[in-house]
Amino acid sequence: MIGLTPLQTETQTVLDAINTTWVLVVTFLIFFMHAGFAMLEAGQVRSKNVSNQLTKNLLTWSIGVTVFFLIGAGVDSLVGGAGFSPAFAAESAADWIGWLYGAVFAMTAATIVSGAVAGRAKLRAYVGYTFLLAAVIYPVVSGMAWYDAGLLGIDGAVGSAIGAPFDDFAGGTVVHAMGGIAGLTAAWVLGPRIGRFNDDGTANVIPGHSMTFAVLGTLMLAFGWYGFNVGTSAIFSPEGAFLSEQLGRVAMNTTIAMACGAMGAGAVAWAKTGKVDTLYVANGLLAGLVGITAIPHASSWWGAFLVGGLSGAQLPVVFAFVEKRLNIDDVCAVFPVHGSAGVLGTLLLPVVVAPSYLADAGVTRVEMLLAQFAGVAIIAGWTIVTTGLIWGAFKALGQARVSRGHEQDGLDVSEHGVETYPEFGDEGAAVTDGGTVRTDGGVSESDHEIRTDGGVEQRGDEVIRTDGGYDMNETEHEIRTDGGEPNDGEIKMVVAMVRPDKLGDVKQALAEIGAPSLTVTNVSGRGSQPAKKGQWRGEEYVVDLHQKVKIECVVADIPAQDVVDAIVEGANTGEKGDGKVFVLPVESATQIRTGKTGRDAV
Repeated sequence: MIGLTPLQTETQTVLDAINTTWVLVVTFLIFFMHAGFAMLEAGQVRSKNVSNQLTKNLLTWSIGVTVFFLIGAGVDSLVGGAGFSPAFAAESAADWIGWLYGAVFAMTAATIVSGAVAGRAKLRAYVGYTFLLAAVIYPVVSGMAWYDAGLLGIDGAVGSAIGAPFDDFAGGTVVHAMGGIAGLTAAWVLGPRIGRFNDDGTANVIPGHSMTFAVLGTLMLAFGWYGFNVGTSAIFSPEGAFLSEQLGRVAMNTTIAMACGAMGAGAVAWAKTGKVDTLYVANGLLAGLVGITAIPHASSWWGAFLVGGLSGAQLPVVFAFVEKRLNIDDVCAVFPVHGSAGVLGTLLLPVVVAPSYLADAGVTRVEMLLAQFAGVAIIAGWTIVTTGLIWGAFKALGQARVSRGHEQDGLDVSEHGVETYPEFGDEGAAVTDGGTVRTDGGVSESDHEIRTDGGVEQRGDEVIRTDGGYDMNETEHEIRTDGGEPNDGEIKMVVAMVRPDKLGDVKQALAEIGAPSLTVTNVSGRGSQPAKKGQWRGEEYVVDLHQKVKIECVVADIPAQDVVDAIVEGANTGEKGDGKVFVLPVESATQIRTGKTGRDAV
């Protein structure tokens, strides 16, 4: 019979093992936020810059975490009063895990900047700045704020003079506000994207390419944020019990603030435009999380509603101020999401602090406010000065920004030699100058199916004649009634642009007449269909290139006019924008498998 044996391991050893494992789990959750940042930023840039944005996120982690290991962690401890102690000099597994836990916070701050400078910053400049941020800029901030002996700590010069330490639980200011302020500064030094602002200072809307990516990235970030806030609190006490009050408070406040941020931003957007803007709701959710990140351990439950709601509500207002008043091109709205929201939540601590936390802290609300204000001011000042100097130096050396031609071509091609969506070719329907008018002469690369300049089709009556001089649009010469072959023995291509929702009806109509084959392509263009209004982050813009489906049907034995009639029958709604049908001659045809040519190939 097997008997029970007493536990041979001391309780503290078990607790240390559980704590260590939990810290690693939390670290992995925070690391996963980089996937969220990659999707969020990729969705908010144009398709020609997606690969560049993804590359920046990959390199932010790869370069930044290495630099933090070699230099940044040592600067952090030095500024915190513990001497220069780099991670590579650590002698225990716990110290290595502690370095990794600190590194994911540092890299979160670094990757925020990439969203502000998207679409025009040189990769080498961004990488250089990431190096310096991971080595010096962020470690100085974390060292000042998160060590008792640091400048803002209770034993530091500022903290002890005020009588209260700067209180930032999980990085509302240390990580997020610092990253948002750095991003705004870098964007200001770089200048706006081409076409973002007019000469009179008015702004043009440049929509991102995927709302789906933006929302997916938002939800991925929200998931990882539980590691940021709740994970920071979820440690075991020496007695073997969770710090239940703090843990529960952090989990509750994080969740409530997240929800209220989304509602606050959506409500303000609705009040301004009469529509609930999807991107503002997504960004507002993140702003609510940022707002509570500094104080989830100390805020009362109603404070989470207030902080989250205000953080979301300020988002449209601050973004409009940055765009319309400051004329700074903050592509991914990193300042209103991370910068101003982080500052707001940090400063609201004395207002929303729970009485029990205030009593345990042993300070007054005034002392708490002074400490919070001093921390925000010092961190913001340090970030603005260092970031401005670094990007200013890059700019002076001509290394900060890509050339005008490279920016117009897109950073995917100019910086990486790739296209994120190569099968779609050039961005024929994308906005390339801040407005909605084509800047390439209006000629599409797809057989001229999109005409925006009133140009004349090059395959006119005088260019290609295969019918003995008869106009192919005169149907009496296309359908012979005297025993001759259909289409006068020629091969014809019927090309139609129709509404996407009518594709099914058109396919059915073509099947009924026995059309042998067809090719379908998604295209964009404009004709008689009126322009419509679009909205991107609360701002309206004109959409005059409408989504259509291009159908190509090559026929020999079936009269081309029958195909035309079938398409018209299937695609007609009686409204402007139903599309057009063209009939073109086919000079030759070859079947690849058999080598057959001419009508036999069709």
